[in-house]
Amino acid sequence: MSRETVGLLLGFLGVCMFAGTLPFTHLAVDGLSPIFVTAGRAAVAGLLAAATLLFLRRKRPKRHQMGMLVLTAACLVIGFPGLTSLAMQTVPASHGGVVLGILPLTTSIASALLAGERPSPAFWLAAVAGAALVVIFTLVEGGGALGRGDLYLLAAVFVTALGYVLSTKLVRSGFAGWEVISWVLVVALPLSLPVALWLLPVAPASVPLWSWIGFAYVSVISQYLGFFAWNAGLAIGGIAHVSQVQLLQTFLTLLLASLLNGESIGLAAWLVAAAVLGLVLLARHATVRRLRS
Repeated sequence: MSRETVGLLLGFLGVCMFAGTLPFTHLAVDGLSPIFVTAGRAAVAGLLAAATLLFLRRKRPKRHQMGMLVLTAACLVIGFPGLTSLAMQTVPASHGGVVLGILPLTTSIASALLAGERPSPAFWLAAVAGAALVVIFTLVEGGGALGRGDLYLLAAVFVTALGYVLSTKLVRSGFAGWEVISWVLVVALPLSLPVALWLLPVAPASVPLWSWIGFAYVSVISQYLGFFAWNAGLAIGGIAHVSQVQLLQTFLTLLLASLLNGESIGLAAWLVAAAVLGLVLLARHATVRRLRS
């Protein structure tokens, strides 16, 4: 297989893992505070990452890489989890999944600005069309206005796009994909672990079991293992191309929201998901030029 195909397959595997993030976050915040979910998932994943790095005896990052690791942690360990946890208090997971469909466009913009990729006009046309569908859907469902939950989700989209590009640059600097997210989580541990312990429920047994299941999923799968495949896919196949695979996440999230959260998915949501799927295929054949760094 070509490098691009391998990158797309790895990216799709990561997307399958990430698709459960909003439905399981919705379960988690039903019985746990959003701040605890944010800090707790980072702490659990950070401890797993530290154990993995110690067991494999990986070398510490160089001093000049620490700044980028801290910024990536702010985006992917604090920004996205915190904003989506807040959003899941006011909007359905299915709605959030459709709003996050704009993420490939923002990732492409970030890659063009920061990572030296230059997508073709055809690529931009497909990406903008997909994002426009998502925005229109959001406005229609919100009665012509964006709610507080929508604003949290849109903010999450932008910080995540920046985090994806920064983590990919770290992969290209010599780290393996799993090492990047591992060090990012370890860098965040001095903050995430004390906050998680401070906000730990006084009576954990009183928290509904499904909330703990949701918390476990976003801690181990969404916050850690999903990035193994995703970071590698972006680095191998190119940020702009592979990021378009994330448009499929909308469709997968709708399915999981229906199964896990008992949400009724309207016809409009399925039509939007089907339309952006077609745009993924269009963007797949558009050229992306990577400039030399």
